[in-house]
Amino acid sequence: MSVWFITGASRGLGAAIAREALARGHQVAATGRDLDALRRTFPDAGEALLPLAADVTDEPGVRAAADAALVRFGRIDVLVNNAGRGLIGAVEEVSDEAARAVFDTNFFGVLTTQRAVLPTLRAQRSGHVINISSVGGFTGSPGWGLYAATKFALEGMSESLRAELAPLGVRVTIVQPGGFRTDFLDGTSLRTEARTIEDYATTSGTTREVPASYNHAQRGDPAKAAAAIVDLAELPEGTEPPTRLQLGADCVERVSAKLDQVREDLEAWRAVAVTTDHADQVTTTS
Repeated sequence: MSVWFITGASRGLGAAIAREALARGHQVAATGRDLDALRRTFPDAGEALLPLAADVTDEPGVRAAADAALVRFGRIDVLVNNAGRGLIGAVEEVSDEAARAVFDTNFFGVLTTQRAVLPTLRAQRSGHVINISSVGGFTGSPGWGLYAATKFALEGMSESLRAELAPLGVRVTIVQPGGFRTDFLDGTSLRTEARTIEDYATTSGTTREVPASYNHAQRGDPAKAAAAIVDLAELPEGTEPPTRLQLGADCVERVSAKLDQVREDLEAWRAVAVTTDHADQVTTTS
């Protein structure tokens, strides 16, 4: 039995992960901005669940939640950084206010939560950090530029964190969901930038139409995603979890296409790339 600390657990993928962990006999500290919503989401969880009001942009609140989890359960084994929000708008259209707000939740909120929980995992010399990114954290698309920027930043940080924590017995995995039938495209989770520029009508402009046509019709099943994520934390001792786990056929398709494109560019421009070393350096091109 493990103790899970999950942010953004009152709905969507966070709630699905919490339900799956509870169903498998784990204990869960579930955080969200609305304590009543958490209680409504898990009405029959009993003592295995600790609902905690915490906004990831509020550092004292997050630290208090982590402390409360330790008082209740005595340890934390799995940290799931799930809380997040979306933002649609062409890069040029998005205001500084909107850009900073989405970074505050999707990136700095993760940093805040990690700072609150990692001292416990380091002291235990065990644990697993699971950072919920997105297919948009690996490949950008029109209208999602600032959202993708938050997830690209999250992934870069997580790769470094994985290397830093590995000698301490703490594992890190980035999860990249594609489209799943959660409420991510609802107005409560997604902001659409009010300002529009006509020149982007056929690119990011078409993305603005996505929520109305695609919301709750996505290919992915949140319950199946949650099962795969809980499986990660239950890998047998000695089995190394992946750096990244893609979830959803749509995600696999987009990631595969991005890898092909990066390799194509690398090979096409390799001869130029290696000419920029100092003359006294031995260059290996293979």
